Amino acid sequence: GCRMWTLAWLGMASLCLGAAWAVPAKERRKAEKPKADLALYENLDLDNYDLTLDNYGEILDLSNYEELYDYGDLAPKIEVGTLAPRPKDPETLPNLGATAETPKLQPPSTAGPLHPAPFPGQGLPSCLLCLCVGTSVYCDDANLEHIPRLPPDTTYLYARFNRIGAVRAGDFTGLKKLKRIDLSSNSISWADVDAFRLLPSLQELILPQNRLTALPELPHSIVRLDARLNRIPSTGLRPEAFRDLKQLQFLHLSDNQLDFIPAPLPESLRSLHLQNNNIQTMHEDTFCDSQDHSQIRRALEDIRLDGNPINLSLFPDAYFCLPRLPTGRF
Repeated sequence: GCRMWTLAWLGMASLCLGAAWAVPAKERRKAEKPKADLALYENLDLDNYDLTLDNYGEILDLSNYEELYDYGDLAPKIEVGTLAPRPKDPETLPNLGATAETPKLQPPSTAGPLHPAPFPGQGLPSCLLCLCVGTSVYCDDANLEHIPRLPPDTTYLYARFNRIGAVRAGDFTGLKKLKRIDLSSNSISWADVDAFRLLPSLQELILPQNRLTALPELPHSIVRLDARLNRIPSTGLRPEAFRDLKQLQFLHLSDNQLDFIPAPLPESLRSLHLQNNNIQTMHEDTFCDSQDHSQIRRALEDIRLDGNPINLSLFPDAYFCLPRLPTGRF
C-alpha cells in the first residue's frame, strides 16, 4: 500500500513540475515572436509603398501567374457528329459529273425594228454639265471647251473659268430671252460675226481675260460690253462699230492693243474705259461736236485714258461738253 501511494505522489509531482516549466516557455515564445515579426518588416519600405499603374508590374510578380492555375480543363471539347449513312441505292446519289443545262438565248423579236433611246430634250445636256436655276445657267469652272446647248428660255449664262476657244454662230440660236452672257477667263480667240448679233434681248456681254483679236457685230439692245484684257487692236473693230448702239452705257476695252479712241460714241454712253492701250492721239470731235458749242454730254462722266502715251493737254477743245475731264496724262 505504501508503494502505491509513493508512485501516485511522484506522478502528481511530475505533472506539476511540467506545467510550471510550460508556462515560462510559452511566455518566452510570445515575447520572441514580435521581435521576429519586426525583423521581417524591417526590409519593407511601407512609407513609399504607392501602388500605381506605372509600378504595378514591379511590385506584383505576374510572370508565373499562369502556372498557378491549370486551364487545360477549360479547353472546349469539339465533338464531331457522325456522318449520315450512305444510301444503299446508288441511284439516289447525285450525279456530280453532270452539269446544268446552259440556257439558250432567245432570238430577237421580229415584231419591229428596235429604235435607239430618245435623245434628251433640248437644254438637258447643259443642265447635266452645269447648274440650272430657274432661267439662269451656271457653268463656271466646268472644264468646257465649247458653249453647251442651252434651254430655250435661258436668260443668264455664266460660263467663266473654262477652256472655251471659240464662239460659233449657232451657239445661241433661238435664245430670244438671253440677257446676259459672261464668258470671262476662257481661251476665246475668235467669235463668228453673227454669234451675238441676232440676240434681240442681249444687254450684257462680258468677255474679259480671253484671246480675242476682233469684236463681232453687236445687237442694238446691248447696254454693257466688257472686253478687257484681250488682244484687240484698232483694226479688230469695225468702222463706227458703236455709233448705232443707242442703248450702250458701259464700254470697257482696257488692256488691249488699241491705237485710237473708237469714235463716234453714242450719246447714251456713261462709262468709257480705255486705259493701258496704245492710244497716242485723238480728234477734237471725239467726244464733243466742235460745231455745236452748246452741246452738253451729261451722261459721259467716266472716261479713263491713263496708261496710254497720249498727252491729253494737247487737245484742250476736246472736252468742253463733258461734265468732267478724262483721267489720264495732262
